[in-house]
Amino acid sequence: MYKKFIQILQIIKSLLRNFLGAGKRQKFILTAVSSSLILFGVGYLLDKPSLYIAFFLGCFTIILLFLSVYKDLKNNFSPQIFILPFFYSLAFGLFYFLVPERLITRIAMTILYGFGLYSLLLSINIFIVSTIRTIALVSSGRTVSFIVTLLSYFFIANVVFSMHLNIYATLLLVFGFSFLFVLHSLWTHSLDSKFFSNVLWVLTISFCLLEIAFILWFWPLLPTIIALFLTGSFYITVGISEVWLGKRLFKNIMWEYIWVGSLVFALFIVFAFKE
Repeated sequence: MYKKFIQILQIIKSLLRNFLGAGKRQKFILTAVSSSLILFGVGYLLDKPSLYIAFFLGCFTIILLFLSVYKDLKNNFSPQIFILPFFYSLAFGLFYFLVPERLITRIAMTILYGFGLYSLLLSINIFIVSTIRTIALVSSGRTVSFIVTLLSYFFIANVVFSMHLNIYATLLLVFGFSFLFVLHSLWTHSLDSKFFSNVLWVLTISFCLLEIAFILWFWPLLPTIIALFLTGSFYITVGISEVWLGKRLFKNIMWEYIWVGSLVFALFIVFAFKE
């Protein structure tokens, strides 16, 4: 038993040495591949969701992310970079068990997770570098990050409302993950190293989403529809806030959010009457 334990430690030590010796892009690839293998392996072995496994996957992701970029963070540490990678892995770890238990579906989800995680890590690296010097890829990084944020928000909201908790627990969870998602989204535009930068904006948007979740909790709808409407509300409120803070709130952009809001509301009404 002791010898096997020593052998496992030696294997882990060897893998860690190889990981630290790789280039930054190779580290991102290894992080995405290893996290995807953990997600698929756990999903294959278990038949029900586990908060502990999902939490472990999120922690595993941010640990590898830290090991990949710690040199760049020595003089410019921003804790916000760890929010979305953690919640992205947590969201997939929980939502993974809500999809049909078919092999092709699990493989497709795993590929989506791996590709999204790798794209997210590249975006995080862009944000880190842009705090040191100006680069032209910041806009692309923000777009990728926001898409991943919307996907993660939808998955977590779906899981929370699928658990059918009491209203107090549901609202507490919604406010908690909404606050962190909004905090990260606004940070991608300011890139301020202070953790609570734009805290008034973050609290205002989070309370708006909390009020929407409060109303939706009493509505007899499928969790997927509730999560979709809540994600649409997140997209509109955060999106408008980002363009406002960036002083880009022009007429054509405002109309874009009006059309999106109208579409989301119309779909919500259709499904509400169907129920």
